[in-house]
Amino acid sequence: MRCLEAVGAAFGHTFTFQEAMIGGCAIDATGNPLPDATIQACAAADAVLLGAVGGPKWSDPTAPVRPEQGLLKLRGRFGLFANLRPVRAWPALARYAPLRADLLEGVDILFVRELTGGIYFGPREEQGEGDRAYDTMLYTVPEVERVARVAFAAARNRRHRVTSVDKANVLAAMRLWRRTVTQVGADYPDVALEHALVDSFTMNVLRWPSYFDVVLAGNMFGDIITDEASVLAGSLGMLPSASLGAGTFGVYEPIHGSAPDIAGKGVANPVGTILSAAMLLRHSLGLEQEAAALEAAVEAALAQGARTADIGEPGAEALSTGAFTEVVLSCLVEAAKP
Repeated sequence: MRCLEAVGAAFGHTFTFQEAMIGGCAIDATGNPLPDATIQACAAADAVLLGAVGGPKWSDPTAPVRPEQGLLKLRGRFGLFANLRPVRAWPALARYAPLRADLLEGVDILFVRELTGGIYFGPREEQGEGDRAYDTMLYTVPEVERVARVAFAAARNRRHRVTSVDKANVLAAMRLWRRTVTQVGADYPDVALEHALVDSFTMNVLRWPSYFDVVLAGNMFGDIITDEASVLAGSLGMLPSASLGAGTFGVYEPIHGSAPDIAGKGVANPVGTILSAAMLLRHSLGLEQEAAALEAAVEAALAQGARTADIGEPGAEALSTGAFTEVVLSCLVEAAKP
């Protein structure tokens, strides 16, 4: 929020913020992980900047009400079917990343994850008192078509390549996925399409990460492989996301969770959230120059050596969340200059 306010001051905008409850705090206050008041506030807004929704207090998988239910309901309620997760290898962090620095040169991947279908939303049976439970991976052609078009359209503004990840050799839903993506790809002759099985992709994205451009995946596979790909950026705390539907409204959040082991200590990496705010500026508000300035400020802060504990050298002094943000804000002033 401080970064958004600074962008507003630098470019002559005024942003109005309204806080609303979701997840664990909403369960405690109302018994509902997504209260009606929150839905109404979101419906009245241009965009949503989302914090983490869970924690150990609400982590019992057998509980009838869980924080994640609020997140899934939010996505479904507003038809947010496409999740954009950019993964970039920052040159300043290459020496700290788990992979060899030479593998990270030129890494710039946009993951497009389908968000309102698949196994997270299909027919299910909770275990309850019985001895059986199931979740169904269900996709329809229209669901796959619409998210595939998001991926192909994005590729046209990048390196013109889409890699669709599936498990078509085993799963019927994934055979429909592959068939439909292929059909959509015919409408984009300038974009090269390739299909990859999820198990081999998880290996190859770490062996040759710079090869991939736009990666399209279903709900569950997209969730998993983007967390894996966070090592390319140096830390899970570096990755932003945008959840979008048919219009300009979107929900923006870092892909990391609530990190209960460091919650409240003021040491979390704020980059994922700051870059999510930049995506909000770009996709929901149409402020490309402002988004680019905020992204440039983050890159400049990293280039100056600003580090939180998760991206710094072991044993070296690390900045707090607030101190790192101060460096970004000072760099934003420079980035916003004509």
